Amino acid sequence: MGKLTHLDEKGRALMVDVGGKEATQRTAIAEGFISMQPETLALVISGDAKKGDVLAAARIAGIMAAKKTSDIIPLCHPLALSKAAVEFAPSEKPAGLHIRAEVSVTGPTGVEMEALTAVSVAALTIYDMLKAADRAMEITGIRLAQKTGGRSGDYTAQSRGS
Repeated sequence: MGKLTHLDEKGRALMVDVGGKEATQRTAIAEGFISMQPETLALVISGDAKKGDVLAAARIAGIMAAKKTSDIIPLCHPLALSKAAVEFAPSEKPAGLHIRAEVSVTGPTGVEMEALTAVSVAALTIYDMLKAADRAMEITGIRLAQKTGGRSGDYTAQSRGS
C-alpha cells in the first residue's frame, strides 16, 4: 500500500491538490443492500408505505447526496457531476432491496465517494421511510463495485460469491 495522499509529512490532514491533473472521464458504481421483512418489501413494491413512494424518495435522496458529497465527507473535492443515477432491485430471498448508484464526471479526480454516498443515503432514506413498519431492517454490503478512468486505472470488485 502506498503513502496516504490526504496527510502531509507531519501527518496532518490536507485536501489533495488536483489542479495539475488531467481532466478525464471517470465513472464509479457502488452497491449495497437493505434487508427487511417480506411484509415490508411488499409495502415498497405495492406503493402502500405510509410515508409515500419509498423508492422515488430514496432515488432523489441518493442523487442529491452524490451532488453534496464534498459537503459531508471531509477533504472531498466538489465536483460538477455529469451523471448521478440510483436504481433498486427487489429481492425475495433474502427479502430486501439491492441498491446501485452510478456517478460520472469529466475531471481531475474520481467519483468513488459520490457513488458510495449515494448508496448510503438512499439506504438510510429507505430505512427512515419504513422504520415504523420494520425497525429490524439492516443495511449491509455497501462497497465500490466498479470504477473507470484516472491514473490508477480501472477496478472491478470480485463477485460476492468469490
